[in-house]
Amino acid sequence: MAEQQQFYLLLGNLMSPDNNVRKHSEETYDSIPGQNKITFLLQAIRDASAAEEVRQMAAVLLRRLLSSSFEEIYPGLTISLQAAIKTELVTIIQTENAPNIRKKVCDVAAELSRNLVGMIRCLEKITAYCNGDYFKMLLLLYLDDDGNNQWPELLKFLFDAVNSSNVGLREAALHIFWNFPGIFGNQQQHYMEVIKRMLVQCMQDQANPQIRTLAARAAASFVLTNERNTTLLKQFSDLLPGILQAVNESCYQGDDSVLKSLVEIADTAPKYLRPNLEATLQLCLKLCADTNLANMQRQLALEVIITLSETAAAMLRKHTAIVAQCVPQMLAMMVDLEDDDEWAMADELEDDDFDSNAVAGESALDRIACGLGGKIILPMIKQHIMQMLQNTDWKYRHAGLMALSAIGEGCHQQMEAILQEIVSFVLLFCADTHPRVRYAACNAIGQMATDFAPTFQKKFHDKVISTLLETMKDQSNPRVQAHAAAALINFTEDCPKSLLVPYLDSLVHHLHIIMETKLQELIQKGTKLVLEQVVTSIASVADTAEEKFVPYYNLFMPSLKHIVENAVQKELRLLRGKTIECISLIGLAVGKEKFMPDASAVMQLLLKTQTDFNDLEDDDPQISYMISAWARMCKILGKEFQQYLPVVMGPLMKTASIKPEVALLDTQDMENISEEDGWEFVNLGDQQSFGIKTAGLEEKATACQMLVCYAKELKEGFVEYTEQVVKLMVPLLKFYFHDDILYYASMPLLLECAQVRGPEYLTQMWHFMCDALIKSIGTEPDSDVLSEIMHSFAKCIELMGDGCLNNEHFEELGGILKGKLEEHFKNQQLRQAKREDEDYDEQVEEVLQDEVNILSFVNVKALQKWGKVKWVCSVPQDENDVYILTKVSDVLHSVFSSYKEKVLPWFEQLLPLIVQLICPNRPWADRQWGLCIFDDIVEHCSPSSFKYAEYFVQRMLQSLGDSSPEVRQAAAYGVGVMAQYGGENYRSFCTDAIPLLVGVIHAADARSKENVNATENCISAVGKVMRFQSECVNLNLVLPHWLSWLPLNEDKEEAVHTFDFLCDLIESNNPIVLGPENSNLPKIFLIIADGVANESIKSEDACSKRLANVIRQVQMSAGLWTQCVTTLNETQQKAIQDLLNTA
Repeated sequence: MAEQQQFYLLLGNLMSPDNNVRKHSEETYDSIPGQNKITFLLQAIRDASAAEEVRQMAAVLLRRLLSSSFEEIYPGLTISLQAAIKTELVTIIQTENAPNIRKKVCDVAAELSRNLVGMIRCLEKITAYCNGDYFKMLLLLYLDDDGNNQWPELLKFLFDAVNSSNVGLREAALHIFWNFPGIFGNQQQHYMEVIKRMLVQCMQDQANPQIRTLAARAAASFVLTNERNTTLLKQFSDLLPGILQAVNESCYQGDDSVLKSLVEIADTAPKYLRPNLEATLQLCLKLCADTNLANMQRQLALEVIITLSETAAAMLRKHTAIVAQCVPQMLAMMVDLEDDDEWAMADELEDDDFDSNAVAGESALDRIACGLGGKIILPMIKQHIMQMLQNTDWKYRHAGLMALSAIGEGCHQQMEAILQEIVSFVLLFCADTHPRVRYAACNAIGQMATDFAPTFQKKFHDKVISTLLETMKDQSNPRVQAHAAAALINFTEDCPKSLLVPYLDSLVHHLHIIMETKLQELIQKGTKLVLEQVVTSIASVADTAEEKFVPYYNLFMPSLKHIVENAVQKELRLLRGKTIECISLIGLAVGKEKFMPDASAVMQLLLKTQTDFNDLEDDDPQISYMISAWARMCKILGKEFQQYLPVVMGPLMKTASIKPEVALLDTQDMENISEEDGWEFVNLGDQQSFGIKTAGLEEKATACQMLVCYAKELKEGFVEYTEQVVKLMVPLLKFYFHDDILYYASMPLLLECAQVRGPEYLTQMWHFMCDALIKSIGTEPDSDVLSEIMHSFAKCIELMGDGCLNNEHFEELGGILKGKLEEHFKNQQLRQAKREDEDYDEQVEEVLQDEVNILSFVNVKALQKWGKVKWVCSVPQDENDVYILTKVSDVLHSVFSSYKEKVLPWFEQLLPLIVQLICPNRPWADRQWGLCIFDDIVEHCSPSSFKYAEYFVQRMLQSLGDSSPEVRQAAAYGVGVMAQYGGENYRSFCTDAIPLLVGVIHAADARSKENVNATENCISAVGKVMRFQSECVNLNLVLPHWLSWLPLNEDKEEAVHTFDFLCDLIESNNPIVLGPENSNLPKIFLIIADGVANESIKSEDACSKRLANVIRQVQMSAGLWTQCVTTLNETQQKAIQDLLNTA
């Protein structure tokens, strides 16, 4: 008894407002053994004489204990004690009169049931896998004779309670079912009709609205738990009208819980709504439009529609009439602004009020435009916006401009066609009478500069730059002035250098005046907002202008250094950070020679800040700017930066090592945590969410990027730090919380750094990272990250070479690659299923086409060389499928190039899948990449590659006539490597290929933009056949044609091969090439000149010296030299001279 009283006192202290008392009590509570906790907590809950808040606290702690420590505590309890706990909980629920306590005990019961069912499922899986007697015996402890879970009393309570006349018991039963809809476990199918009747009965309880609400929430929770069970969703579809009725009723009672459940259904199980979609949309539209409701409820009603635009766009597009009614509601929310006379003078930018109608409406407009597309949304909204922009009330003009900003991404294609009209109209509002409208106009310009880059910059540079500079003169409205500077940043970031340079004098003049003026205001008044933005504008201009910024360097650098030296107050941390960024970007732009006189002083400023690094608060904005600035200084100084590494690396490694705070929370726990505190959540179902505190993640990502930069720039100079960086980076392969933490990019760079230490050190490092890299390829869930890991892995194999993978590695890698290919085919089947879906429409097909047509123009030879892929991409919704296929090809390329024919037996497990890729019925991207893989096999594994010829050679020859230029290019490259590496086995195929290649070259549109790479690969292939398999072709007939097709200007890799062959022919005095009495030399000079002018010939290429020698030989004959040079224009003559000077 005394112990229990002490425990009551402890529970009271756990709720103490005194932090010290509470902390001490938590430590005491944590020290109590788990079994004792359960006993004490249950006793406290059932003790009616104890204070209600103590009993509630006991119930909360018991639920948490079961949630966090079930596996550690419960199985260790005796069977009798387990039974006693279950009996006690049911008894308390049945007899407790205090609603709050009963509700919390229901939470305990639901948590216990969740864990019992979870344990049973886990044991079933283990038993099936292990087939062990121990696990079978353990499973029987938690099942009755019929294989059902051993808490029948709770199930009986549920059935009895929902039919009880006691409303409290009915609430308790529904609350338990809502909290854990999977409570029936493996008996769910047996009780399906009973569950349905229970929910229907409760939703029809006219006397008790709280029962109807709880039943609707329970029904929604059950639907969400069974989201993948399409049969069940259809079976329970007639519950939806009741849920909708409860949504309507509860909203007008001030309760939005059912509405939130409807949002979850729209997000997770949208097709459940299909039978009653019209009614769902009408209800949400009505609630959204009702200004008598609370803002949050109106926003949640809108959220249902917006979420459906993202999760079931095709389904929603069939109800465009309601969508059209929804658009004015979003715009009306955006007009819901308050007049604030102080707004324009504010010097601190407050975070957006995400609960406000204006922000919610703007966000919704952005999302619905992206979800449904511009074809649907732009016609609906365009007229509304035009009317708003002509309204005399500034709020409407502001909302209209912000709406234009919001829809740019989703309506990109449609808006681009009328961009001239839009931009001309928006620019007028930069001179509006109201500052917030001018602000919104700047916002629209900045957003369009990002959404429509670089088209926007190319078409409107003259009007936009002059208008923004004029707006930046608005000294009386700092918020407007700063936002104009922000829009200028957006504009210059994506502006082609050639377009910006003519405006540099004007830009620099305005920016310098504003900077100096605002610097004085900072000193006199302490205002800094505009100065912060202008400093970033200067940095952006310098970053784009590069060496053209040199003349303006001295104008800015003294003031910028002054800011860094003197802006030491806490409120100036952001300004100081941005100024550090600006200095480093200017230094990078103007180059080492110009920057060096200031480099030492700048480095000292950075070092001083770095010395104080440990004193900086975790959220200090200077940290990320500092880390990035160090990396830029590394690029500027090169090897000279190595001396600063001892100072830089400590804080950098500390930041890169940040570990985020994570938590598994249930619904009640989440009520005490706000996303405003830096938490983000993912719903896991069963009323549970995974939370991560994101503070520090951006800084961690930046730090990892900087480590990659140092390794890349300093190479062997970074070797002292490779071991500690590898030990940091490799575990990050399992870090799933931030996509931009470039741990994977560091691996090959670190190996490159480590080479200087010798093969033993290098091998040890590779062994440390190899297993983790392979495993991460198999487990990484994010496709973008996965593709980069595969790229990094392939680079590592190329660097390490033959012998870097053992048999276990190959076995695991083979299984993973096979799985990726099988997944690729499965995804294509899913796309086909979408075409057969009842919601299939034109827009769905556009998305599906985007998923396939990622690579519209690819240099296949460049695909064999890292970092030289030529991409011309639309912006597909999901490009991952084909992109992963390219990375499978990359990994195989690295394996083939390193291991040669030794790896072919291992490859045979993948052979059927690769053969499947090149079947005629596959999408063109499959055929392209399948051929690329066979190209690699021929190039690196011949003559052994010939044993697979039956699988690919005929397809390769047929593909020379494919409708897709990408496939033709892959096939042509394949013919070239057959000739070069295949040997006599492939001779007959090379003969068969010649007329097919010539046919592609002579096609009417062979040199068009989309066909030129395929054509040039065909020209190169003809040259390789003549060079390496001359028996296959009549040189007298083909060689003159081949010469007439030169030079190759697009495919630089293949151009080198053709010039090498041309040198062979010239140096051997081939009469066909030189012509009678060297009559073809002027033509050869023309080919060489065009090759140099188009950078197809570079000084580092071996053939450049050979070609230069040919030219010098001709120079020795004055007449012949004159004859050759006079046929060239001025550009071509300069190209010849450049070649002579550099080769």
